[in-house]
Amino acid sequence: MSILDAFRIALNALSANRMRSALTVLGLVIGVGAVIALMAMGRGSEAAVTARIQSLGSDLLFVRSNA
Repeated sequence: MSILDAFRIALNALSANRMRSALTVLGLVIGVGAVIALMAMGRGSEAAVTARIQSLGSDLLFVRSNA
């Protein structure tokens, strides 16, 4: 079986199951989008915390009592 034959078989399978193929692609798009969004939010919050800590300066120390 050549690569061209395998490609034709794959296209026939995709066209025979259009709804399944569309739902699979939709699931992949949503999954990848969610991972990208979570990574961006994590990096953004990390940058915000780092900027806030750096704005305090290096000579400040806060001690709080919970009592």
